[in-house]
Amino acid sequence: EALTNNVLRTIDTYNGQVADFQEQVRAGQVREPRNIVDDFIDTDSSRISWSGGLKQHLVKGRTATWRSERRYVGAYRPFVKEHAYFETTLNERVYRLPSLFPTADHRNCGIYVAGVSSATPFVALATDQLPNLDLSGAGSHGQFFPRWTYARTDDLNIALDGPHDEPDVNGYVRVDNVSAAAISTYRDAYGADVTTDDVFDYMYGLLHSPDYRTRYAADLKKALPRIPLVASAEDFCAFVDAGRGLMALHIGYESVDPYPLAETNTAPNGTTEVDRYRVTKMRHPGRGRTHDLSTLIYNAYITVTGIPPQAHEYLVGSRSALAWLIDRYKVSTDTASGIVNDPNAWGAEHGDPRYVLDLVKRIVTVSVRTVELVDALPPLVLTGEQDTPR
Repeated sequence: EALTNNVLRTIDTYNGQVADFQEQVRAGQVREPRNIVDDFIDTDSSRISWSGGLKQHLVKGRTATWRSERRYVGAYRPFVKEHAYFETTLNERVYRLPSLFPTADHRNCGIYVAGVSSATPFVALATDQLPNLDLSGAGSHGQFFPRWTYARTDDLNIALDGPHDEPDVNGYVRVDNVSAAAISTYRDAYGADVTTDDVFDYMYGLLHSPDYRTRYAADLKKALPRIPLVASAEDFCAFVDAGRGLMALHIGYESVDPYPLAETNTAPNGTTEVDRYRVTKMRHPGRGRTHDLSTLIYNAYITVTGIPPQAHEYLVGSRSALAWLIDRYKVSTDTASGIVNDPNAWGAEHGDPRYVLDLVKRIVTVSVRTVELVDALPPLVLTGEQDTPR
């Protein structure tokens, strides 16, 4: 509801600006529209947020139309979902995303990596939600490698290079994003039973290899990751299994079992569930640089203890997965727009007041299992590097 109201307010403001601007153009009051648009527009951030593209639409007289089906759930930051309105007039820099998530009902998943010359450390994170450009932090300017793409049957400009499904009721064909050439390469190397899912999972496992990240650290700072072939089918299978496990953890983080943290609750009798589990700002106890990372003060009533060290070892870019939760799941108000970010609203919307608290425990589980899977990966030995056949 909050998203809908915000978008409707933006559309109403924008369309009013289009009408006023076109009226001035017709009256001859605007001779060079592109040069005066910044002086003309309403810059009240509580009503509208302007982008370069939206200004161009204004000059061309293009109006915006509310479309309820363009409401999505997006991945805003690691393990942070937000409602999003995804429509090319009001969204800047959509890139290829319309072919990856053509409607909110078309499912997909993929691997987000931090962009070339990113301001944040290298990260690879799987998600099945519409990804934000800066998913791993402001300035990350990432790139998303999807498992599938969607092509319209009447779009002759899209080559169906990989295996693809039959058209759905909306006229979309789901195309496997592992090309025929790629699957042929992997089958030649590791056997005829290799599937496109195996290739995708292998890549995700490899991108989490400490040996890979160390060996290619310099390259990862200036170029998108390249995927080498490991020396043996045995190692390939190990990376496939690890990648599949990591993918399931990172995409399905809301459904893993909560980690058995001890929970102390001092809420007085009669406190409603909503008030009992309401989060304002979480923190670890301590001062300065000395904090007890095994304990988390969730709110004035609830403290959880027993957080294992591994929960802080799984880093997603510049901070741990748990640190992302602490940073993002707090009540805050954007000064310019007045938009309130209240993480409690998600739990209220889904009838689950404990959502954030249980999410903390689930992300601890995700972090611990991620560290276990990464630690169990084999050493990185590439084709041609082995001393003896393996």
